[in-house]
Amino acid sequence: MPSARTRLVVKTAVLTLLVAAGLAAAAGYTVFRAGWYNIGSTSQHLQPVYSLLEQGMRHSVRHYASEVAVPRLDAPGQVLRGGALYGEHCVQCHGGPGAAPAPHGMSMQPVPGPLVDASARWRPRELYWITRHGIKMSGMPAWEARLSEADTWAVVAFVTRMPGLDARAFHEMTAAPPEREQALAQPAAATRGDPVRGKRVLPQYACHSCHLVPGITGSEAYVGRPLDGLARRSLIAGTLPNTQDNLVRWIRSPQAIDPRTAMPAMGVSERDALDISAYLLSR
Repeated sequence: MPSARTRLVVKTAVLTLLVAAGLAAAAGYTVFRAGWYNIGSTSQHLQPVYSLLEQGMRHSVRHYASEVAVPRLDAPGQVLRGGALYGEHCVQCHGGPGAAPAPHGMSMQPVPGPLVDASARWRPRELYWITRHGIKMSGMPAWEARLSEADTWAVVAFVTRMPGLDARAFHEMTAAPPEREQALAQPAAATRGDPVRGKRVLPQYACHSCHLVPGITGSEAYVGRPLDGLARRSLIAGTLPNTQDNLVRWIRSPQAIDPRTAMPAMGVSERDALDISAYLLSR
């Protein structure tokens, strides 16, 4: 049985740790509420903060990408298409051999990582996952709604080849815009859509920047009407009968229905609009 002195030492140590933890929590809360941590991109993160965020990102990507099945990535046409897509969508932030990022890419904090050595730091399945899902609290968007599955893997195939390219080869492979494949056209709205997918792609069109959307985290935005209980409303935009087809029309071309609306056309594809409408009508 521990002596009274031993129990006193243990009790004192525990109380000391609890007090220290309480003081640390209070200090962190004070910094948080006072707004003392500068989030402006003209001021870099403190190194401990940057390192913590970066390591957390790496562990998260490895975890969520662990079960991604990687297809073959050696088809010449696939790599060439990936290069064209990289030139259209990626070089502005990530640059390439002999190619600097655009000014906005160089000014971002955290700085978008160069991808000339990405294959040494990331596995193909991890590059795929990052491209498809993006990274929160950075400038990296999710491309799930804008690149098909085949095109996403084409970009990965090109990135894995980039370490072997010189500046001339890189320019030649990324200079031509990618052809728009009719075979990848979105299917017509013949089904009722996928609400699970709709919830994923809805934030990729920034809907929650103007609307409070149930199930989607974001700021308290009141530019547009909150979208909870949409299925119970009789009208859409005050004019259209509340049907899924009309909701898809409104999501895709709001000003064609009401020229006075402030809601812009966000370039939502037919499939994405169908899935988003399925999600909104399920809430």
